[in-house]
Amino acid sequence: MSGLPMTVSDPALPARVRIHEVGARDGLQNEKTAVPTDVKAEFVRRLAAAGLTTIEATSFVHPKWVPQLADAEELFPRVRDLPVRLPVLVPNERGLDRALALGAREVAVFASATESFAKANLNRTVDEALAMFEPTVIRAIESGLKVRGYLSMCFGDPWEGAVPVEQVVRVTKALADMGCDELSLGDTIGVATPGHVQALLTALNEAGVPTSRIAVHFHDTYGQALSNTLAALRHGVTTVDASAGGLGGCPYAKSATGNLATEDLVWMLDGLGIETGVDLAALTATSVWMAEQLGRPSPSRTVRALSHKE
Repeated sequence: MSGLPMTVSDPALPARVRIHEVGARDGLQNEKTAVPTDVKAEFVRRLAAAGLTTIEATSFVHPKWVPQLADAEELFPRVRDLPVRLPVLVPNERGLDRALALGAREVAVFASATESFAKANLNRTVDEALAMFEPTVIRAIESGLKVRGYLSMCFGDPWEGAVPVEQVVRVTKALADMGCDELSLGDTIGVATPGHVQALLTALNEAGVPTSRIAVHFHDTYGQALSNTLAALRHGVTTVDASAGGLGGCPYAKSATGNLATEDLVWMLDGLGIETGVDLAALTATSVWMAEQLGRPSPSRTVRALSHKE
């Protein structure tokens, strides 16, 4: 389908968006069985070859909690020399030690906006989790690393329901004050709608958190991920998390379905004339290959449309 999608630019939107690719970490951690390390490494290499410049490689969480990523020490050395950003998740100082030992240059910590999810995911209260992260973040910064702060359940919680905007602002601001360079707002169960996204971003700005430090991380449970992303772009957000082929969910929130598919995001951004640097055909081929490794079709609508053969 040469020439599609047709480009119709909107001057109110950013000229360029950086995609923070999470398929290799957030996507694969939700698989029922562990994916071989060779396959993971090849997945990261193919994602880089497709033009993605930030690829979250793995997680240095204790294997007991996320057994699918127990091979972090084996995987990271195989990909760390790629000419892309390769952030890794670290839950605490022990995880940071492991990441530093392997030469990681960017790390991320994972907080929650709600007490229920903090308890389920970290077995701590929200404030206890923040206290646990603080020395990790400080040490990472002192070591010259960039630090991202993930915040889950920003738009709704499976146990608590609606999450007050001011509650999300409080925890986001705590991560910002701690020194996190970037703050990723997670719609972990996919319940956000565009007006809610706009309201939260506005409240964060009013609390002193600039849009330039904010990333968005939407799940597509109710089919709202792209519309929510567009709302964030209209607000000025230029970093969007997405997962190749729509892989992923959340092992601690059973109602969470796949992340926003990177291909679906790129199709929309291409149509809007927004630069990403991503080769959609190469990315689609990568997700088709990965789906074959996993033994099931990709949930991405764009992957299915572009790979369909009569």
